[in-house]
Amino acid sequence: MASVRELKKDIDYLVFEVISDCFVFSSIHPDNQSDVLSAIITDAVNFRNDLIARVNNPDGKDNPKILKAYYKILEKDLMTGVDKLFTRLSELSTKKK
Repeated sequence: MASVRELKKDIDYLVFEVISDCFVFSSIHPDNQSDVLSAIITDAVNFRNDLIARVNNPDGKDNPKILKAYYKILEKDLMTGVDKLFTRLSELSTKKK
């Protein structure tokens, strides 16, 4: 892990990429998918807020090994969560065809 600051930047970047892709999809396909896109965007924002709260309040602040493991788990959760959001968006685009 590089730093907490970089982790927060990564969280913001990846989640905002999901949201940006939702808006792009919405502009390309303006028909009745807005409810599903709203749900994906809402879930992305809630996911981001949860991760930022977890970054700001780590477990085991006194033990560097526990702290390092905590942030590794957080990074893994970030990647899997963003992947799930992108998968939901991808499934929506494959339904269009």
